Amino acid sequence: MNGREKEPNTGGERPARTPEREYRTTELAEAAGITVRTLRFYRERRLLPPPRREGRIAWYSEHHLARLRTIAALLERGHTLGGIAELISAFTSGRDTGGTAELLGLTERYPWSEEERVRLTPDQLAAYFAEDISPENLATALDIGYIAVDGEEVVHVSRSLLDASSTLVRGGLPLSAVLAAGRALREHTDALSSLFTDLLREHLAPGVLDGDRDEPMPEEELRRLTELLAWLRPLAKQVVNAEVSLAVDRRLRVELALDGHHSESHRAEGHHTDGDHSDGHHSEGGQRPEPSADRTGGGSAAR
Repeated sequence: MNGREKEPNTGGERPARTPEREYRTTELAEAAGITVRTLRFYRERRLLPPPRREGRIAWYSEHHLARLRTIAALLERGHTLGGIAELISAFTSGRDTGGTAELLGLTERYPWSEEERVRLTPDQLAAYFAEDISPENLATALDIGYIAVDGEEVVHVSRSLLDASSTLVRGGLPLSAVLAAGRALREHTDALSSLFTDLLREHLAPGVLDGDRDEPMPEEELRRLTELLAWLRPLAKQVVNAEVSLAVDRRLRVELALDGHHSESHRAEGHHTDGDHSDGHHSEGGQRPEPSADRTGGGSAAR
């Protein structure tokens, strides 16, 4: 038996959802690519929530499988089991441990933050990317900082990025390629942010953006900085959007110019070949039409 499905709830008015699959211990271990012994070890370390029990049978859900895949991704990125246990424990118990919250990307939003975070169940995340969800892609997204694990949920740092990534994948791009591009883009956007914050630091808010500040920012400085960012951010977006658009245009012109040069070379070679044999013995079945000047000149007189 390869797991089982819970009966769907058909009594409500909401559309019926796909029944949630459940796994026995051996089935869950097989689906996660680990041994039963490892699975039980994770349970002892409280890395997994308790299963649902029917008598002596333990039933695990898709959430348990998603947790195991997340653990595998974190281990692959160098996290220890102790560190992973601390991450899970901190948020399932409602305990905020500062560094843990920062690692998870769940620290308090600043007044100037614009991007909307999105909380998703593993099933909802899978619905965005279908079969492209894999431990490797999950590990990459964790490493870049696009997603974080909060108890039984996944938190994506930006609804805009989530929607754009999903659209790109539905358009035919592999999620791994989208994530690789995102990682490269992050380096460039970090450099751009440094450029604009330097402008703030040097010309508009000297002394406010000091990295070695020992105490919280005074309320007046925080208000001033928020106002400056509200003014500068849309202008920075406008500049970056225009520059990216121009850069794409320049790149396409280069690519098309190369292709055009290649095509012109072929046409020139073909014309030269025709000229080599233009001693009056043209083939009637030739596929390249004669130049219009030849057809309207001596050729028509000969007729």
